Amino acid sequence: MSENKLAATTRTEFGKGAARRLRRAHQIPAVLYGHGTEPVHVALPGHETMLALKGAANALFSIEVDGKAVLALAKDVQRDPVKQVIEHVDLLIVRKGEKVSVEVPVTVTGESAPGTIHLVETQALALEAEATHLPEHVEVSIEGLEAGTAITAGEITLPKGSTLETDAETVVVTVTVPQVTADDLAADEAQAELAEAQSAASEAAAE
Repeated sequence: MSENKLAATTRTEFGKGAARRLRRAHQIPAVLYGHGTEPVHVALPGHETMLALKGAANALFSIEVDGKAVLALAKDVQRDPVKQVIEHVDLLIVRKGEKVSVEVPVTVTGESAPGTIHLVETQALALEAEATHLPEHVEVSIEGLEAGTAITAGEITLPKGSTLETDAETVVVTVTVPQVTADDLAADEAQAELAEAQSAASEAAAE
């Protein structure tokens, strides 16, 4: 995992008003914490931070603040629920070689047997991995699997250097046959009746 280098500035103003002013200036409020240090409140460059966090789980940063560079992981990213703009970031200070606990998203590869579908029961796995070599995802292959198959966390091949923290018996992916519900049947029947009525109306109009 490559480091995203950012230059941060320390914050001296706090509260919602100060945060709004920062965001208007295209900066993002953040806090650096960890390793027994006092939390440091900083402002990050908005555009560069958003690009680094876009679709990236557990993004690793090299933050330069007050002339000193520290490594940090994005642990909590708060976004506006409507605009989806980043409002605040919590950054955990880490060191090279240090193991940390992270949530890593599950990615399904391959196709199950014909006539089946797969369901992702667990969207992410808790792993322990080296802070500077965190996996971006965990791959789960469903190639050729038959209906009734369930893949548990303990059966998944983890990225090199990672240790599973999620319960090994946790079901991650299941393969099943699509179920037709009474509502589905009623909807199909209603659609067929509507099509029949429209056809009859068209024939009557033609006569």
